[in-house]
Amino acid sequence: MSVQPKVGNTKDVVIEVGKRPVREVHQDILAAANAGKSIVVTNTLSRHNLGVGLPPGCKVRFEGSVGYYCGGLNTGAVIEIERNAGWGCGEAMSDGHITIGGYAGMSVGAAMLGGTIHVKGDSGPRAGVAMKGGNIVVEGKIGYQSGFMAHGGKIIALGGAGTSCADALWEGEVWVTGDIDDLGVDAVVTEPTAEQVAEVDAILDPLGLKDTSRDWRRIVAGQRLWYFESRDARAWLMI
Repeated sequence: MSVQPKVGNTKDVVIEVGKRPVREVHQDILAAANAGKSIVVTNTLSRHNLGVGLPPGCKVRFEGSVGYYCGGLNTGAVIEIERNAGWGCGEAMSDGHITIGGYAGMSVGAAMLGGTIHVKGDSGPRAGVAMKGGNIVVEGKIGYQSGFMAHGGKIIALGGAGTSCADALWEGEVWVTGDIDDLGVDAVVTEPTAEQVAEVDAILDPLGLKDTSRDWRRIVAGQRLWYFESRDARAWLMI
């Protein structure tokens, strides 16, 4: 049976993925969510497109690892992934919270609008690419070109950053403690104010990650790519 009450907790529903059609799994998740149940999804087999477009109030735990696009288009659900997540986890989410217990593949939080993604391991390349808002917290190291063309929101890396960090930023911010391999085009390291650090601490505190002893680097756009004379190749040929 694919859907059954979890032993010892009548409020939880267990949904098995296995080789079932993902559409069918999604229908089961939505039905349980609409009934006010917390959900545990098992035997995920790193399948793609699990938990997409989940509504506010939905609480889902995926046991094991998931494939591409898990939690994409999240509108307010609380999603926990026990182990690793493939590419594009939380892409285009507008609200809610996603926790990834291990590694997050390429482009975690791509184009997200709001909410929080918490990665307990490292993240792959281009974390937060084109994000518009929200927060991505990575306890490990963020991969190369993380923050690429981020229009808003914050990426907070507690274990350093790879090459081409914060390349071609708009109004997004990348906060790093630890080593940065190198900065991307038009990325500038600034000294954060006490008020700005307090904002980051307020994001980390509910995750149990606040540490006032950290030496932060706040990376923002140098704005050379925002306004430039098209005949001045020194600006646009940097890309």
